Amino acid sequence: MFPIRLEQVHFTPNGRAVLAGVDLCVDGEGITLILGPNGAGKTVLLRVLAGLERIHGGSVAWNGAGAPAERIAMVFQHPVLLRTTVADNAGLGLRPLGLSRPEVQRRAADVLGRVGLSHRARDSARHLSGGERQRLALARAWAVRPRLLLLDEPTAALDPTATEAVESIVREIRTGGAKVLMTTHNLGQAMRLADDIVFIEAGRVREHSPAARFFSRPQSQEARLFIRGELPWRIAFPD
Repeated sequence: MFPIRLEQVHFTPNGRAVLAGVDLCVDGEGITLILGPNGAGKTVLLRVLAGLERIHGGSVAWNGAGAPAERIAMVFQHPVLLRTTVADNAGLGLRPLGLSRPEVQRRAADVLGRVGLSHRARDSARHLSGGERQRLALARAWAVRPRLLLLDEPTAALDPTATEAVESIVREIRTGGAKVLMTTHNLGQAMRLADDIVFIEAGRVREHSPAARFFSRPQSQEARLFIRGELPWRIAFPD
């Protein structure tokens, strides 16, 4: 399914250019962090790759094909969990795969152990803390063994301890062979996790480079302003 190539991708709901000609090539290794100001199009880009939004122009090719050949999973900033047990939630994505019930239970138990939630397996998911909920969402995605994992600001509402736990899980998922594509506003997190950075501003990719080079020698003025916290807001008001 790699490389993923986006060429002049437009997404313009109600005539508003959310993605305004995105050109991007994503390989199958490591962790790619997507940075950019609010409204830049980061989340929409992930939703396009997940198949949740239909583009209005341009093309997305998966190793030359029109659709991915391997599994994709996405974890949202505010994951929706079923009002059932933690174990049931962990195995939710496995149900459409035709696995036996014992195999679903085994794989759900395995990922719960990996994210440190084995002791909560029989508890109701609605009783979890924010950090535990996000770890459960990661476990649910991890259970399907995706080749591409899309993460939309998974630590945005978490404290430092919970953030560290999530980051550790993301690294382990990457080590296990999944490509991770993740949005964040946290520059420190990007420095800790990223192999490469995609910087988006006003619906366009302004820069795509290795993380070390992006933070030490950003090539675009927009990226330099963003890193310094000086990127100006661009808000369009109706007439």
